[in-house]
Amino acid sequence: MTIFFKFEQDFVNSLRCIPMIVRYKLDTCGVKLKLNHWHEFNKEEKDFLVHKPCKTTQEIKEYADYLQELVREKTGEYAKSLEIESNPQWSNIEEIPEQVSKKAEEFNFQLTLSQWQNLDNLQRFVLIKLSKSGHENRNFLPALKEFKLIN
Repeated sequence: MTIFFKFEQDFVNSLRCIPMIVRYKLDTCGVKLKLNHWHEFNKEEKDFLVHKPCKTTQEIKEYADYLQELVREKTGEYAKSLEIESNPQWSNIEEIPEQVSKKAEEFNFQLTLSQWQNLDNLQRFVLIKLSKSGHENRNFLPALKEFKLIN
């Protein structure tokens, strides 16, 4: 089952933006995909990247290899590779990243450790991404609501 979040509904039908599920897989496999790369892909290729598994060591390698070959085929060059974190922030359930806490405070909300621990890896990834400075943060509050952290 593919997860698209409600806050992504304005673009998931066209997939004009990279959905969070793919962004999560990109960080998992260590590929820096640019939006202009994404725009080169057709609907079927985008759908494939949404649905292609990327959890086991083998799946992660296959996802990265497929994606790099697709980028090379479309643009003539490979996407930048990123170091894959052995313990990414979203997998740490013992501590809420400071940027997430600070972003929540902007909405007069105090995220508790228990709430953080009850989120799945993808939900924690989303909150981290949506709380980064310089990122369009308009979906942070909708994500908090969608994850039933606030009303």
